Amino acid sequence: MTDVEDRVRDWWDADAEHYDRSAGHALSDPVEAAGWRAVLRDVLPQAPARVLDAGAGTGALSLLAAELGHRVTSIDLSTAMLGKAEAKAKERGLELEIVVGSVSEPPEGPFEVVMERHVIWTVADPVGALRAWREVAAEGGRLVVFEGIWDPTDPVGRAKAFMGERLRRMRGEADHHHAPYPSDVLAQLPLSGMSSPLPLVDAIREAGWRTVRIKRLRDIEWAAKLHEPWPLGWLEQRQRYVLVADA
Repeated sequence: MTDVEDRVRDWWDADAEHYDRSAGHALSDPVEAAGWRAVLRDVLPQAPARVLDAGAGTGALSLLAAELGHRVTSIDLSTAMLGKAEAKAKERGLELEIVVGSVSEPPEGPFEVVMERHVIWTVADPVGALRAWREVAAEGGRLVVFEGIWDPTDPVGRAKAFMGERLRRMRGEADHHHAPYPSDVLAQLPLSGMSSPLPLVDAIREAGWRTVRIKRLRDIEWAAKLHEPWPLGWLEQRQRYVLVADA
């Protein structure tokens, strides 16, 4: 494990007690969870498929995929985050295979699907990780990547993000995370702060995945906006998308 991975793991271990306070992280809002179920049913093959959730965190997508009848392996650097996923699976009567480790060193396949949500930006060598995922994908398998434009660069987007942050502070609401991400770590993460899907599309293609296609997740954006009070939901709305590619 590299020094960057050690730092990333330690940060997420510390964040485990804070992460699920956000409805968007935990998918605890019933409407947003229903939206994600619909998306997963569209992009995953017919159940039961063997699915690797890379960087599963506290298990939000792993659990929804398991509900849909898939056999899910959840891998993450953070033992503390996976502990939350395991506890939630037990409460819901679902089965997850839990693997503590780097997403760049996935467990043995073959997996019909390798999926991730908001994880690839935390990887120091995203092309290497994407290549490793392709190597454990089944013949005819697919990659499913859920990401978004979290740090807008246009003037309107930046103004909305600033006002949303100020409004949360005025309301005395806790931040979605325990602390800011260390700037020296962010500097070593090539896909952090993406203002366009293009760098990610290029990385997926470089890793050997084929026929990359993209779809904007407007229903998820809408559902996420609904569970925040006005105007916070509008101010914090971000463009989200799914990228799908073939092994």
